[in-house]
Amino acid sequence: MSKTRKRYVWRLAGRIVVLALCLLAWIKAPQTYDILEGMNFFRTLSPLHLLWAVWVGDMVLQIVPIKNKVPLGSQKLFANRFRPIREKINYESLRRYVISTTRAAYRVFLLWCALIAVIGLLYGGGYISPIGLFMISVFFYVCDLICVLVWCPFRLMMRTRCCTTCRIFNWDHLMMFSPLIFLGGFYAISLVVLALAAWLVWELCVMLYPERFWEHSNAALKCSECTDKLCTQYCQKLR
Repeated sequence: MSKTRKRYVWRLAGRIVVLALCLLAWIKAPQTYDILEGMNFFRTLSPLHLLWAVWVGDMVLQIVPIKNKVPLGSQKLFANRFRPIREKINYESLRRYVISTTRAAYRVFLLWCALIAVIGLLYGGGYISPIGLFMISVFFYVCDLICVLVWCPFRLMMRTRCCTTCRIFNWDHLMMFSPLIFLGGFYAISLVVLALAAWLVWELCVMLYPERFWEHSNAALKCSECTDKLCTQYCQKLR
């Protein structure tokens, strides 16, 4: 098991603990969630401040180029992770690749929007409480790493070999925090806005620098060059 995969296994364990603690707080100390209302973020102290800081830090790492400790799949949009292939890039094939993966990506986007719309309707109808809405995001927080380490339904829709080559790798926070759109308040809005910023940076780089996202133009994305080994369950060459 690679160092990156081991680190992600520990992160998954940590996220499961966070989910359990949030559920416990919901049952035993619901006042913990007062921070979610309006501008209470600045008026009261809560353990959720720490969780907010962790989430913000994770998103900043997606916007700023980092050389170490961040998987290539998340950082391939930046020039410092781009290693052009030795031969000439086939730009027509690159164009077809970008078009096909973008179509697949936005099918995922529409499906996710439908799911969030259902959640919004349930919230608007009073079937989900504000805390319940927050807990859905925490649940998605856990599911994010389950997709990386165990099984990913989006990989089937995208027909992606692994996370390193995934077209929507940095969509995770936007998907994770999208239920908070209905919640309002500084806590939720700040997370949604930063997640949207990370998504926009990613999408702009796909349009401006598509060669960084394709293994036949970026040698760093090839199986033979992989150092992260996050998705060995999908890639025969790394087993």
